[in-house]
Amino acid sequence: MTEPATAPRRSDATKAAILDAARERFAADGYERATIRAIARDANIDPSMVMRYYGNKEGLFVAASSIDLRIPELGALPGKHVGAVLVGHFLDRWEGDDVLTGMLRVSVTNEAGAERMRAIFAGQIGAVTVGVCPVPAEAARRAVLVASQILGMALARYVLRFGPAVEMSRDEVIAWLAPTVQRYLTAETP
Repeated sequence: MTEPATAPRRSDATKAAILDAARERFAADGYERATIRAIARDANIDPSMVMRYYGNKEGLFVAASSIDLRIPELGALPGKHVGAVLVGHFLDRWEGDDVLTGMLRVSVTNEAGAERMRAIFAGQIGAVTVGVCPVPAEAARRAVLVASQILGMALARYVLRFGPAVEMSRDEVIAWLAPTVQRYLTAETP
């Protein structure tokens, strides 16, 4: 006999609604201007429910800004393609995920947002860098250099919307950034 599938708990649906509303509100208003009341209103719930599940605005922000960058497995690629694949992946992520763009906006104006972005990139890019760089002891430094390129272009293209950055095609962005990211990841130490 098969077990009947259990219906999702009502609290799971409430938490999901809160997180969706929080992501949108933090992206639109930034950390400082987003309020628990506005997020609760957007989620169509009482503000006390936000506090019940997440404790405070900072706890809600941490939960709402938990982002999996879904970085592809790079170890199986020929080494010379790692930079291009990584830049292409991030272009796809930025163009398809308003939450990531919202996090970037928040991270440049708020210390809690900056800390979340540092943790996300250090943990996820750092893990990739360890697997491809020639000197594992340099992985953290190389990950920061990669992040500087990825985040710099994201800021110029998706947040500040500098004309030349916005006007470049995906292939042009990859052609310009990939060699630098590749060098950061795989070149011998200068």
